[in-house]
Amino acid sequence: MAPSLSSAAMIEERPLISSGFVYRLAAGIVVLAALTVAISIGGHWLGGKISLAGHTTDTKPISVTVGEDTMRLAANTIRFPSERMDGAAERVDLYLTWPQMQGYSEADRMRFDDISQSSSLIFLQISQSTMSRDMSGRLEPIYSQLMDGAAHAGPFGLTAHRLRADAGYNGEVLLTAQRPGEPDYVVRCLLPPSPAMATSGDCQRDVKAGKDLSVLYRFSSNHLGDWRAMDAAVRNFVKMRLVDNTELAVTAAGGR
Repeated sequence: MAPSLSSAAMIEERPLISSGFVYRLAAGIVVLAALTVAISIGGHWLGGKISLAGHTTDTKPISVTVGEDTMRLAANTIRFPSERMDGAAERVDLYLTWPQMQGYSEADRMRFDDISQSSSLIFLQISQSTMSRDMSGRLEPIYSQLMDGAAHAGPFGLTAHRLRADAGYNGEVLLTAQRPGEPDYVVRCLLPPSPAMATSGDCQRDVKAGKDLSVLYRFSSNHLGDWRAMDAAVRNFVKMRLVDNTELAVTAAGGR
């Protein structure tokens, strides 16, 4: 039986897509749009986290107490995220641009992220002293007993000393220099065959600071020519960030 005229008209007027389908499609589009926004925001956030790789551009001061000494350090100079907190610590690790002595920043991002540019950084490890003498103080009582053969001229006015093979220094060379009115400068280095083969930490030296701090700093042998300026800069950097206990007491009292 053929459909009536009214039935045929109703069939022709019925929408090709039902309203229920439209609602479902619209809801799906909204959900997809929300997911796209979330992924975009999350991607930017995650991308930022990946690119920072543990670094921070935050310069807020962090108060760290190591032994008897308290230092106030900018967060972006502290190398490891786990150490960027106020309070007592066994040690704190820093990284700084040379010669600016600045922490991580967006402008210097590649110097921290690109290993081929990391030789422009110096690395500091600050801990409580475990020895009564720093590296300069150990020259005569310890290092002089470990030297092998005659000294010879080293780079940049330094004197080079070979160390005995059984001393455990694995090919390191001891470099020294006399300084009027100061103990001799002493640094240990693994000198590369060519400057292109230098690493960001093939030289190391430690100095005393504060009441009872040992500051071990590592740098590229390509910067040995800056040994005088670098030693002074490291000492001054730490000295300027030491906090007097009286200042801490006044600050604490003011906060109550």
